[in-house]
Amino acid sequence: MREISVKSILNKKKKRDNWFLDDYTLNPYEGCSFNCQYCYIRGSKYGQNMTDTLAVKINALSLLDRQLAFRVKKNQRGIIALASATDPYLGAEAKYKVTEGMLNLIYKHAFPVLVITKSTLILRDLELLKKIDTSAIHAPDLKGRIDRGVIISFSLSTLDEKLSATLEPGAPPPMTRLETMLKCKEAGFLVGVNCIPALPYISDTEEALEGMIYAATNYGADYILIGGLTLFGNGPADSKTLYFKFLERTFPELIEPYKKLYGSFFTPPEYYRQILEKRSERLCKQYNIRRSILETTTT
Repeated sequence: MREISVKSILNKKKKRDNWFLDDYTLNPYEGCSFNCQYCYIRGSKYGQNMTDTLAVKINALSLLDRQLAFRVKKNQRGIIALASATDPYLGAEAKYKVTEGMLNLIYKHAFPVLVITKSTLILRDLELLKKIDTSAIHAPDLKGRIDRGVIISFSLSTLDEKLSATLEPGAPPPMTRLETMLKCKEAGFLVGVNCIPALPYISDTEEALEGMIYAATNYGADYILIGGLTLFGNGPADSKTLYFKFLERTFPELIEPYKKLYGSFFTPPEYYRQILEKRSERLCKQYNIRRSILETTTT
């Protein structure tokens, strides 16, 4: 495990994310041992096997304390997404406890937090998260629209454990994530599922998507966010290359349909996105689960 020092740790977005509501992103680690083949950060410096370049940011807590204090002084509170480019609860977190330290500082400065994870290790921090949930101060324009200081989202791309083991080799199985979400819900948290990415012709079909929505409702999700697959780059370590190798091994009949969907682009065309949107809308309405964090009813 490499140890690195960074110059900044809290990243301010130009505008709030429409889906996740975060104004800031925060990453305790560089790289990710879950090693998801479709990960959107592939095609960057992280490399083909992100475990090989995994690093802990050893000066993260001292930096974060100063940067949060600065934002409070400037009256710039906002939801912090923990994390955007790695999972905050990698196996290394059990040793280094950087995420736990970050949550203590988030509590100290009364910021709200969105935790995005696939891991069971979040259960370690539920008592700390409860304190944040009741004490966080939202940005002025969110006051009255959300009364929780903590949002917990579990990422899920398929319920098929064999596919998950291939595409997300370092991550806990899908049912383990759902069971962990249920424990968070039973502890009183606002929880949801990030079905991002839904895999074209694999987990975005009527049957597969309905299965994930049904499972989300059964395991306590307050919402489900459903989004398409992005595939970056053409290098040997890039997500597009790795994902097409997965198709060659597992679904060779889908190679041509994927080429038609993606071509030289990293996102599928508008007609596909509309199909996914309409299918998601109809199924979520059927199962009475909302499709965004803030909605009170399904549209």
